Amino acid sequence: METPHIRPATRPDIDAVLRFWREAAEGTSISDDAEGLTRLLTRDPGALLLAEREGSVAGTVIAGFDGWRCHLYRLAVAPAYRRQGIARALLAAAEARFTALGGRRGDAMVLRDNARAQHAWRAAGYGPEEHWRRWVKPLA
Repeated sequence: METPHIRPATRPDIDAVLRFWREAAEGTSISDDAEGLTRLLTRDPGALLLAEREGSVAGTVIAGFDGWRCHLYRLAVAPAYRRQGIARALLAAAEARFTALGGRRGDAMVLRDNARAQHAWRAAGYGPEEHWRRWVKPLA
């Protein structure tokens, strides 16, 4: 298996990333639009990591660090490239980023009903903390 090329996304990647997520990601987020990604790339330019194969997006992960916690979102791999180590490579890059920034623990947002994702996260060494519950309030 060829190691994917991993790099931070830039503004010219936004449309390709949004198309990729419609194909490869499970669920949607209120921030899954050009405005949301532009804001992310402006605020934390290295947070959105892309894995590339054959000149196109093969996988993504958002590795956001707020100075306190390391948050992982939008781990997705194109169906044609699954089970080839792309998610593992993306998470290794995200964890290296967090370590370089002084992060101590990564946490991931994983849909409760996405069994495939839960298996992938467990295989990468992550586990649920059942005593926490996510509370949200839409601001827009």
